[in-house]
Amino acid sequence: MILADKIIELRKKNGWSQEELAEKLGVSRQSISKWEGAQAIPDLDRIITMSQIFGVSTDVLLKDEMEISAAAQIGEDLDEQTARVVTVEEASDYLGFKNWSAGRTAIGVMLCILSPMLLIFLSGGAETGFLKISDAAAAGIGVPMILILVGCAVALFITTYLRSERFRYIEEEPIDTAYGVSGIARDRRERFRGAFGAQLTIGIVLCVIGAVPLTAASLFHYSNNSDMIVVVAVCAMLVMIAIGVLLIVRSCIIWGSFKALLEEGDYTREEKSESKRDGVIAGAYWLVVTAAYLAISFLGSWNRSWIIWPIAGVLFAVVISIARALRRRP
Repeated sequence: MILADKIIELRKKNGWSQEELAEKLGVSRQSISKWEGAQAIPDLDRIITMSQIFGVSTDVLLKDEMEISAAAQIGEDLDEQTARVVTVEEASDYLGFKNWSAGRTAIGVMLCILSPMLLIFLSGGAETGFLKISDAAAAGIGVPMILILVGCAVALFITTYLRSERFRYIEEEPIDTAYGVSGIARDRRERFRGAFGAQLTIGIVLCVIGAVPLTAASLFHYSNNSDMIVVVAVCAMLVMIAIGVLLIVRSCIIWGSFKALLEEGDYTREEKSESKRDGVIAGAYWLVVTAAYLAISFLGSWNRSWIIWPIAGVLFAVVISIARALRRRP
């Protein structure tokens, strides 16, 4: 089998179009078309890069007598071992993207936390007589607002996820960095360290003191508007927690991008291998959590159902730890 046929077979085996393969190699789609049509031959650097992204040796690509099927087992092993090289340009683009996506993701999470606030306020005002509206009117305004805010958050999550495709290998696969990349990552991390510490501290403090408004509201227990004061306190708590979570999520995503380039912390090669195995568990877990949140919320507990998310976040770490322990057990 000649090189052109091997490129076609390996590209299709990975489910990539010519455009997708061209993007990964940093060439035009026309170049891929010429290679696959045996009208041109890629240079040595491109062949080396192809061997890395296809997970095969250069011998498999260059030796006509060596079939891909005969090297299947070798290819499977290389999938685990081959590290793709991250250039300075790719690293800079990745850090820029993570800075951009951190804000969008953080805003999306904040919108989810704030989504029931209007319904809580209107329903509480209608129930206490503070607002001259009916319970039906409060629900008629509040529930659509929940759907709008959650819909906006989902749109932010999806668009960010789709644009992250070209950088996903940095966080999920073994990588090697070109000369200068590690220095850039460490330099930017040091410059961000102060902001990271400040944002993380403020975010945690806001989440912790979020209960202060409710505590303060208890002082007005015997006043005429005590129930409405509690409602306002709940809304204030949601605002404080939402801002705190926004700061935590944004700063941690940016900080994590430096670790990903340096393959530190949760992005070591061992952790990446473990994370791939955890993916199925994580997908099922958060699907169940989301279903539980929506079920409890639509049964009339919008003012309390938000607590599911912080609890689920803590339990998720426990579930993953148990799963990894079971995998490692002889």
